[in-house]
Amino acid sequence: MNRILLIDDDVGLSELLTQLLEMEGFVVSQAYDGQAGLALALHSDFDLILLDVMLPKMGGFEVLKGIRKRKQTPVLMLTARGDEIDRVIGLEIGADDYLPKPFNDRELIARIRAILRRANATLQGQASADSLTLGDLSLDPSRQEAFCNDQLIILTSTEFSLLFNLLSSAGELVTKDTLSENVLGKKLMPFDRSLDMHLSNLRKKLPERTDGRARVKTLRGKGYIWIP
Repeated sequence: MNRILLIDDDVGLSELLTQLLEMEGFVVSQAYDGQAGLALALHSDFDLILLDVMLPKMGGFEVLKGIRKRKQTPVLMLTARGDEIDRVIGLEIGADDYLPKPFNDRELIARIRAILRRANATLQGQASADSLTLGDLSLDPSRQEAFCNDQLIILTSTEFSLLFNLLSSAGELVTKDTLSENVLGKKLMPFDRSLDMHLSNLRKKLPERTDGRARVKTLRGKGYIWIP
């Protein structure tokens, strides 16, 4: 069973979400403030963390920063509807996805399962794929590990899936619609910057090429090309 940590100070909502998640077969732990949530996240193993932005004692962004310093556990941020800046900040810090409140129960479960599929390396057959090597990069899909010149690069499951998809089609245009479906597990929506933010984070983590060329070319409004 997949273990989920729910960090939200709304006790009533937390209880309802816990009941929903347990009915779907998940094992749920709860924390009602940022400090307690961070402590649980760091000292216990979870398959996914549901993290509210507005929390007492320690805000959601600080909790996410603390998690990312030590763990790459997938994190789904719960944000206020219409608050675009919260979503951008969360993705910049390393959230895997976000969901505005109030949300539909079915959409929440769908987002959770999509993230877990990525984390378990089953999306698009990655688990059974052979190691992928291109230039100075080498990917091991079965372990979700990426190396540059034999040095391990710490990536979130979303970043790894994005890199895998781009490298698998090196030299070809991969549309944002395709990447959204394959990497984020959802249809691309207007003004959704999730892919752009994940790619920005990925670019920051990858060392520069020795020839000085960019690794990825962006075709505005269309998608991306991984440059071999």
